[in-house]
Amino acid sequence: MFAGLPLTFTAPWILTALALLPVIWWLLRLTPPRPREIQFPPTRLLLDIDQHEETPQRSPWWLTLLRLLLAAILIFALAGPVWRSAEPLETGDGVLWVLVDNGWTSARSWDTQVGAAERILTAAEQEGQPLLFAATAEGPGQNFAPESATTALDKLRALEPRPYPPLRAELSLGLRKAAQATPPSAIIWLSDGTNTSGSFVDDLADIVGQVPITVFTGLDTPMGLKDLNNDTDALTLKVARHPDQKLGAATVRALDLKGLVLGEVQVNFDSGATETEARFELPSELRNDIARVEIAGEAAAGAVQLVDDSWRRRTVGLISGQSGDLDQPLLSPVYYLERALLPFSDIRRPRVSDIDEAVPALIDQGISVLVLADVGRLPDTTEATLREWVENGGMLVRFAGPRTAGGSDALIPVRLRAGDRSLGGSLSWKQPQHLADFPEGSPFAGLKVPEEVTVTRQVLAEPTSDLPERTWAMLEDGTPLVTAAPIGAGSVVLFHVTADSAWSNLPLSGVFLNMLRRILSVSNVVAASETAEDGTQSSSVLPPLRLLDGFGRFGPPPVEVTPVSAADFQRADASRRTPPGLYGTEDGFRALNLMKREDELAPLDLSVFGESLAEAPYPTTDPLDLRAVFFTLAFLLMVVDAIAVFLLAGGLSRIGMRSRHINAAFALLLGSVLLVSLGADRAFAQSTNSELQALESTLDTRLAYVLTGNPEIDDASAAGLSGLSQFLAERTALEPGAPSAVDIARDELAFYSLLYWPIDPAMDKPGDQTIARIDTFMRNGGTILFDTRDHINASATGFGSTPATLKLREILEDLDVPPLEPVPPDHVLTKAFYLLDTFPGRYATSPLWVESLEEIAARGDRPVRAGDGVSPILITGNDFAAAWAITETGEFMFPTVPNNPIQRDYAFRSGVNIVMYSLTGNYKADQVHIPALLERLGQ
Repeated sequence: MFAGLPLTFTAPWILTALALLPVIWWLLRLTPPRPREIQFPPTRLLLDIDQHEETPQRSPWWLTLLRLLLAAILIFALAGPVWRSAEPLETGDGVLWVLVDNGWTSARSWDTQVGAAERILTAAEQEGQPLLFAATAEGPGQNFAPESATTALDKLRALEPRPYPPLRAELSLGLRKAAQATPPSAIIWLSDGTNTSGSFVDDLADIVGQVPITVFTGLDTPMGLKDLNNDTDALTLKVARHPDQKLGAATVRALDLKGLVLGEVQVNFDSGATETEARFELPSELRNDIARVEIAGEAAAGAVQLVDDSWRRRTVGLISGQSGDLDQPLLSPVYYLERALLPFSDIRRPRVSDIDEAVPALIDQGISVLVLADVGRLPDTTEATLREWVENGGMLVRFAGPRTAGGSDALIPVRLRAGDRSLGGSLSWKQPQHLADFPEGSPFAGLKVPEEVTVTRQVLAEPTSDLPERTWAMLEDGTPLVTAAPIGAGSVVLFHVTADSAWSNLPLSGVFLNMLRRILSVSNVVAASETAEDGTQSSSVLPPLRLLDGFGRFGPPPVEVTPVSAADFQRADASRRTPPGLYGTEDGFRALNLMKREDELAPLDLSVFGESLAEAPYPTTDPLDLRAVFFTLAFLLMVVDAIAVFLLAGGLSRIGMRSRHINAAFALLLGSVLLVSLGADRAFAQSTNSELQALESTLDTRLAYVLTGNPEIDDASAAGLSGLSQFLAERTALEPGAPSAVDIARDELAFYSLLYWPIDPAMDKPGDQTIARIDTFMRNGGTILFDTRDHINASATGFGSTPATLKLREILEDLDVPPLEPVPPDHVLTKAFYLLDTFPGRYATSPLWVESLEEIAARGDRPVRAGDGVSPILITGNDFAAAWAITETGEFMFPTVPNNPIQRDYAFRSGVNIVMYSLTGNYKADQVHIPALLERLGQ
């Protein structure tokens, strides 16, 4: 640091040259300005000699000061001044430990964290200081030996946030061994500010003792989603935030498998609250289509909750052991079950009354769950068929009743006592029992138990050692109400009461619906019924299908991720071996989410470090290299010095100025130069950039897109037009240059024949002057392709009601827009280069609108294209740029909807036809082409 300021120098030894300033001053005092030569005409001696100013014997004080200042500025510039906004860090003289948190909680401010780490490692590289660099989410397999800062920088550049919490405790053993081998001189920990499970802070304090430790805090922690519930009336989630995060609103979105938004809610946190609820009150059919819930703008794995097949509609078979169901439906248990299951499942009823035929028939229909209401004993053949189906992944749900009390078969989760138990009534000492709270390990855990639900009769289970772990619900006296047991890959569930109101009023309550929903959600949705050729079970594990990265984006599974046992999947946690994502196959998968119900974003407690701790905020700005500023200022001072020498040599006398104005004029000139010096470079750069863009646009044919101000849209437009330009160069004679970004309000439009304008609903409406420039561009033969990019949404919400379409109407209302119509089959656009009958982009549902020719069509003599011009306006909603967009490696950036390679190829062909149409007009409409076109069409 320099004089207490955050100013450092890359070559501080050059500052020793400041000691030469007195020598320079002495030399300047001894070196007066060169004497002015004056012609000496004798006849005018007396008249002229008094009118000329005298040449000073010594340099004026201000000129000496100017030159000393110039020398000092040059010395400062050569010393490499760098302005650093951060305070100096304690790094010691030995091995420096640099620890970086790279869990999902770092994703939101990852660039800030990496920037701070780069500055620390770069400074260590310049000093040649050895480092121990470790990331807390990379596990204990890292290198804990001291290494060079260059190696640490390479590791940092390859580092990225992981889709799980930073597992700091895994590093304790490696750090302890490293400290025993070479104690650290200082520790810098770039933390995410959150506390994770484990005792890493205590371990680190014990390892390093009194070694100074600097902890960076204050990172902007992303919010998280947890505790997903899809109950009868709504899908709900908990939104969690860090206690140090500022209160504010958050937008939670529900999306389907195609990425379309099905619902969006705003949530707010109460003062002091760290959790709030997001509630999607959608019809059950829409909620069944939800595949992903995310917090808009968070871009973190913890801000995503995936919804798997366990929340989707099941096919449930119903069989009742009672007769006369059709005659008295209100007394049938199937009546209650149907109405409880219909909101979230598809019901199948057997067509025959023979249970030996009904069960195989329902299994052949692909049911996921079979419900037996008071079916006591199953026939042997039916029992064998059902057991095989359950072992292969099916779920059997049974309800007790008089027949079950009389005896049952072996397909029950627990052994039952003979008869039933009566509670209440004139012959019983016991009162009707209420439900107890659901156990923690039960699928019903978390459901609210209504006080009005009572049980008057039940079948009792024999007390065994495994009865508690098989009990999902019980009464207040501890007797089981619902029991379950796994059989192979499936399970059997038994309600110890009837499915109607004969033994309990449970079927009349709302909790009964939620209990059935939870049962369906834990059914084995991965097709465990598939067997290998030898008859053995083949789906005992769930392979990773699509996994989330630290930013909450889907990607292919890494090689180190292992399959998860289907039996253990419910208890699996997001970790390095099992990242959050989808596991299974395309036909059936399970979702592993990052945040569990009990997880929270707790603040990091650093009090254990005591006086050796120094907390530092993350720097908000990068170091600023001031060499260019100092050199520019030195050059300007040299110009001022040259002007001063000119003035002292008598230059002012020649232009009629008096000598007493020299000091005032010089002071004004010097102040003006200093004030405008910082803005001169920027104006010059802008002027140069504008001229360079004009020159490039005239030398090469370029595709152009309109800047919207939204980086995501603008990047997609640039990548899309780059992909289309590459396709044009490969398939046509046109070799366009790199796409141009056009500011519609300032840049010259005359260089382009076609402008691609993606509509951003958030953009401001162009001003009157801009509208006039657009109108002039279209009148002079230019074409604008407006793309609302939302037609897949418009198809669900109604054409013309999307925000992008409304914004387009707002832009076009002041333009002279001709009548429009979808591209007709005989339009020149359909045959400008390729023969096309549709113009798809990323989506294929929107027509391409062009200038209408209905009046000519009404006369019956409609040509391929009237006139010699092209349509000044084209409108689509198919998101052309996303279909054309490619990465630097040649991969497509966005999938088509649906994901079809043929659709993408036709999207590129559509782009070629549009470009050729805008460049060449309607030359294809010439009659000379008709025979060739008819031959290609096979007519």
